[in-house]
Amino acid sequence: MTMVHGFPRGRTAIVGAATFGIGRCPGVAAVDMAARASMLALADAGLSLKDVDALYTSAPYEALGGMELAEYLGLTPKVVDCNRTGGSAFEVYVQQAALALEAGLIDCALIAYGSNPASNPPPGVGMTQQSPWEAPYKPLAPLSSYALAASRHMHVYGTTRAQLAEVAVAARRWAQLNPEAAVRDPLSIEDVLSARMVSDPLTVRDCCLFNDGAAAVVMVRADRAKDCAKRPIPVLGAAHAVTHREISSMPDLTVTGAAISGPQAFAQAGVTAADIELAMVYDAFTITPILFLEDLGFCPKGEGGRFVADGAIAPGGRLAVNTNGGGLSCVHPGMYGLFLLVEAVRQLRGEAGERQLARAELAVAHGNGGVLSSEATVILARG
Repeated sequence: MTMVHGFPRGRTAIVGAATFGIGRCPGVAAVDMAARASMLALADAGLSLKDVDALYTSAPYEALGGMELAEYLGLTPKVVDCNRTGGSAFEVYVQQAALALEAGLIDCALIAYGSNPASNPPPGVGMTQQSPWEAPYKPLAPLSSYALAASRHMHVYGTTRAQLAEVAVAARRWAQLNPEAAVRDPLSIEDVLSARMVSDPLTVRDCCLFNDGAAAVVMVRADRAKDCAKRPIPVLGAAHAVTHREISSMPDLTVTGAAISGPQAFAQAGVTAADIELAMVYDAFTITPILFLEDLGFCPKGEGGRFVADGAIAPGGRLAVNTNGGGLSCVHPGMYGLFLLVEAVRQLRGEAGERQLARAELAVAHGNGGVLSSEATVILARG
């Protein structure tokens, strides 16, 4: 295993992964949810809090969330980070933790998140101040930004609303195989198309859930990973790209930063999209998997809609995508990126139950933050 493109390919691994409180978790504070997921992940790894010397977290509504969770867990970590790159933050944390572990700065990294917006709705209408350049148009943030990207993709490439609906239906079919998924009722293409329009061309069924959930993963160096309780999942590559903040400044509404982070991560890992059996890609809205599958190299630009058609990313399709049910049907408590990593670990370990893939050797977990603003890609392997 060597340093490739500045990344320590295979020298670090995820050794613990867990979720907690998916759906509704009333009476439990967000920090407590993150703490409970953390304890479950550490137990999964056969480790304890005394082993942790680095903490990476993104608190939903607390600017000092890194210190809050460290205090709650009784930790005095050498490294604490609480970055604000939205749902992509957790894939960024994998990159940062791998580099810190390789450098010998830390020995055990805990990456954790908990949020309960369904049980404990946040004050106000959003977490960030609206752009003064976009506010006069009264957009529904962030929905209208994603609707704009969807509209542009439809205009340029002929993508249809039915193809967008395929993404939602595939997610639901995977969710029906996952007892942890929050929504498991049957869903058809017609159900999506006839649902209430929220921001044209996106209906309410094109939008992710708004529920509670917590997750955590634990990372150590590969030499220590072999002594942990479960099969270690080596990190082969991780890369990040930020292209804008507001959608009005996005260079091309049909091309995301995944076109930058994806090739970098694949090059670090020494694999291509053709080698991947599982694609865990952020699905805040049905347009995002289409964009990311294109930009990560699973299909040519503009072909995403046709790529997902006819159940191609549903169970039994050509590519397994979001096998937990995704943000559309499993969980989306404000930021979803950490749940992508947990599901990838479970599949690579062979722990996914009824939805387990027959072959799962390589997986990509791709996080998205802001309004297609921050993109982070992680390549994982079966240890």
